[in-house]
Amino acid sequence: MRNVSLKQMRMLAAVVRHGSVTAAAQAIGVSAPAVTMQLRQMQDEVGLALIERRQGGMLPTAAGLEVAHAVARIEAVLDECRATLAGYTGATRGDVSVGVVSTAKYFAPRALAAFSRAHPDVALRVVVGNRGEMLAGLDDFDLDLVVMGRPPEDAAMEMAVIGEHPHVIIASPAHRLAPRRAMALAALAGETFLLREPGSGTRMLMQRLFGADGMPARRIEMGTNETIKQAVMAEMGIALLSAHTIAAEVEAGRIAVLDVQGLPMMRRWYVVKRQDKRLLPAARALWDDLVRDGAGFLPGLPGALGAPPRMARRARHGPGIP
Repeated sequence: MRNVSLKQMRMLAAVVRHGSVTAAAQAIGVSAPAVTMQLRQMQDEVGLALIERRQGGMLPTAAGLEVAHAVARIEAVLDECRATLAGYTGATRGDVSVGVVSTAKYFAPRALAAFSRAHPDVALRVVVGNRGEMLAGLDDFDLDLVVMGRPPEDAAMEMAVIGEHPHVIIASPAHRLAPRRAMALAALAGETFLLREPGSGTRMLMQRLFGADGMPARRIEMGTNETIKQAVMAEMGIALLSAHTIAAEVEAGRIAVLDVQGLPMMRRWYVVKRQDKRLLPAARALWDDLVRDGAGFLPGLPGALGAPPRMARRARHGPGIP
């Protein structure tokens, strides 16, 4: 690898990213023959095939993926160097790539908007997706930091708490259980539960809630929290959801929070980054703002559920629930 240039490595990374020599050449502003020639020279130097033509385009070999990952780490270090040098001027400026899990979209945009107003010279790139997509973005150095509710159990990640994240069981206001107070969890045994796909945070929390009693027998799986909310309002069933996702519907009287003993169940919102990624000044400023002020952007909860003393008294942090 001693004679391999950064230019060649960037060309390889472009081919891996775009799936073809032609698309990579257009993206980086050179000719396709130039890319082909540089890749051939690079493969000769390394002594291994880095790219193979397969069905679906040009795909990296295992060796090619290693080089592409090395390029990502090199680019991250170069970005750190550039921003650190810029930081010597005393100005907070630069680019920040922040990931937001879909459930956090009910508060994260307000926090990011406040940061943008306070730091007009910082350009934010916001990516919204599921937990797996956010972790992949961190792994690939594509995201500087991520706002999520279930951080990875991985020593390679660093995290800090933003604020509390209550989960409640919801129903249509017309549901027969909506008027009941302080009911036992067993009272819900015969209900149809609407729940997310296996591996989702709310589904795992529901499994912990029911514990040894097992998951309810009657359940319908749905792909998004928004779909679940609409189905609850249509009286298809009840659901365990983040209280931050249903505040507006509860306020409008379209969804009722069932008064179940031991609820809300509390998790926390976190900001997460790779432990081996040194945040640049702009990203560090966003991290600090989220940790210091992020809880103030969490949705208010209407009615008795939003009263801090009652929530603190009845909230349940189940075993192993962060």
